[in-house]
Amino acid sequence: MRDLSALVKAYDVRGVVPDQWDEDVARALGAAFAEFVLAESGATAVVTAHDMRESSVPLSRAFAEGVIARGVDVVEAGLGSTDLLYFAAGSLDLPGAMFTASHNPAQYNGIKLCRAGAAPIGQDSGLVTIREWAERDSYERVPERLGEVSVRDVLHEYAAHLRSLVDLSAIRPLTVVVDAGNGMGGHTVPVVLADLPLEVVPLYFELDGSFPNHEANPLDPANLVDLQRAVVEHGADIGLAFDGDADRVFVVDERGEPVSPSAITALVAVRELAKGRGTTIIHNLITSRAVPEIVREHGGQPVRTRVGHSFIKAEMARTDAVFGGEHSAHYYFRDFWRADTGMLAAMHVLAALGEQGRPLSGLTAAYARYAASGEINSTVADAAERMAAVRELYEGEDGVAVDELDGLTVELPDGAWFNLRASNTEPLLRLNVEAPDEARMTELRDRVLRTVRAEEEQE
Repeated sequence: MRDLSALVKAYDVRGVVPDQWDEDVARALGAAFAEFVLAESGATAVVTAHDMRESSVPLSRAFAEGVIARGVDVVEAGLGSTDLLYFAAGSLDLPGAMFTASHNPAQYNGIKLCRAGAAPIGQDSGLVTIREWAERDSYERVPERLGEVSVRDVLHEYAAHLRSLVDLSAIRPLTVVVDAGNGMGGHTVPVVLADLPLEVVPLYFELDGSFPNHEANPLDPANLVDLQRAVVEHGADIGLAFDGDADRVFVVDERGEPVSPSAITALVAVRELAKGRGTTIIHNLITSRAVPEIVREHGGQPVRTRVGHSFIKAEMARTDAVFGGEHSAHYYFRDFWRADTGMLAAMHVLAALGEQGRPLSGLTAAYARYAASGEINSTVADAAERMAAVRELYEGEDGVAVDELDGLTVELPDGAWFNLRASNTEPLLRLNVEAPDEARMTELRDRVLRTVRAEEEQE
């Protein structure tokens, strides 16, 4: 019996190939997934897609072998972004499996699993069962037949659906630099943004899972440098950077300055509220406090959640929210089966920019009200002990509010706040700080970090 506990994470499957998993493991996971969806919902077919990594095709084919061995059919959507897989799972009403390691280095690969309609499967909603069945890899049920494999290219259907949600045909002409990071944006952007009043300047559209130019992780500022430079050199109106599987998008303004994902969340929230088809907007607890403020100002109802797509999607389903956003540039839409799609968020920003005459920096200024630190990681030996030390530092002070919805959030009477969370997979504490101005943010950030890193100073 194999042990897959290090491979199956809180939200997905992720590990080094072939050290942590290979085609045999993929085959076992396929069989377990087939048994799970058949038992849970009676599903007789699943849809798969894969990114451009060298290991993605053999792993996805082995997974399909496991699925059909259990009598369940496979619809192969082939090469695609993660949100293309969600589109397929939603539009075909089938459970889905996306083969990608997102922004991780080339030696990694993984699987993002979902139910029919793109509903999430996470640690608390089926992933543990799938892992346990794959570890055992034996079943009492004898399938009446082998499943069948068919191929369906959904790229143009995906593009048409997105374009039905955001009309870019009448915007003013824009020059857009897009950095695909040799990831799946290079496959989807040319089709989704074709024949529109956009001059697209492509950076690294060649699909290459070895990532020869930079990591496909725009959350790291080092990976935005090429985009920032190109925006200025081309006199572009906007820059877009997609991560490896193109489910996240980062935005750069005409000056080459990054636009906060919180500002993008607020901007898109206002656009979704204006449709008049719902008032609830989801935001995780690390997004700027400007987000709930702006949502309320536009007649919406903000709902605060934990970090992570399974929590966001569950809360969107519970509240029938029209939109949700995270500090990590994941954006979720009710019109997209409550799934995250970087492409649709990018189209909203392009529409907002092109429907008026101001530059992007002027447009987004209204959505950026506070000074933020961004996420700061600290390696610690005992995360719980360090968090307790920080809590002790502030608990009991006048006007201080403390909650533990996700890690430790401390709100101070002058409007400053911070969140300190432990990583699920590494010995790290992640700190996010926001304050009314840069000086106060720096002061608060440094005070918390001194306590977090005190053990290092003692060594």
